[in-house]
Amino acid sequence: MARFGKVLTAMVTPFRQDGSLDLDAAASLAQWLSENGSDGLVVAGTTGEAPTLTHDEQVELIGAVVSAVDIPVVAGAGSNDTAAAVDLTKRASEAGADGILSVAPYYNRPSQAGMARHFATVAAATDLPVLIYDIPVRTGRKVDTATLLELACGVGNIVGVKDAAGDPAETAGLIARAPDGFEVYSGDDSLTLPLLAVGAVGVIGVATHWAGAEHRDMIAAFEEGDLVAARQINAGLMPSYDYETGLAAPNPIPAKAMMRLVGLPVGRCRPPLDVEPDGLAQQAAAVLAGTRLSADG
Repeated sequence: MARFGKVLTAMVTPFRQDGSLDLDAAASLAQWLSENGSDGLVVAGTTGEAPTLTHDEQVELIGAVVSAVDIPVVAGAGSNDTAAAVDLTKRASEAGADGILSVAPYYNRPSQAGMARHFATVAAATDLPVLIYDIPVRTGRKVDTATLLELACGVGNIVGVKDAAGDPAETAGLIARAPDGFEVYSGDDSLTLPLLAVGAVGVIGVATHWAGAEHRDMIAAFEEGDLVAARQINAGLMPSYDYETGLAAPNPIPAKAMMRLVGLPVGRCRPPLDVEPDGLAQQAAAVLAGTRLSADG
């Protein structure tokens, strides 16, 4: 089904030199992404530096992007505080988002029952479709398959999951048991092709900032049954997967460096992600040289 599209980009948030939010640059970036392979956008997620944005900034950002493009915009509206997540979900809905991405509560590591109640409460705060974001490496707690199935079957507007749990076999079990219409998006670029093989509908990606067309072609090749082509495209994306995050340059530092390289004024990250390692721009140039974007100028 891919209700939000097959290639969604988890968009970086542009800042001015003084660190303030740059809404004009956000609108321009959103338009550029929509012209370069993205079927939809996720705004104010982890890649969008949501932890350093105020709720007012998040709502302003969502509104600016919604006004700039005619593709689906999914709003990051999660928190480890259920009341805060509810408030932000309501405000994102009013700002015109097409869907909500709600991350598993982080740091306080609630029980599965606590997470189930959290997500159900958030979903009740909006009429929009809600995607759960499962990324245990950042949150400290996986949303168990049983919890996801409980929510998928029991909460009408919880329609899918952004899966960054890193376990395709477990995801295969989720998809096999989930109700019709429940969609899994790859939340880990390097696992998109394996997750497509077990039933994922697309990707919410980072490397799609500069390789959206390649991701689109890989998914199309897979759906057409041309697995050789899909594997070849995926192999060509390996440098992008390796580049997009690391201990010295965590996401979204590399993505912002890449966007600046292609001439888009997104600025640098806010502290504590404001330190870029030496040589990052050169790495970005080497990765870009292998993409269609570079070939097309």
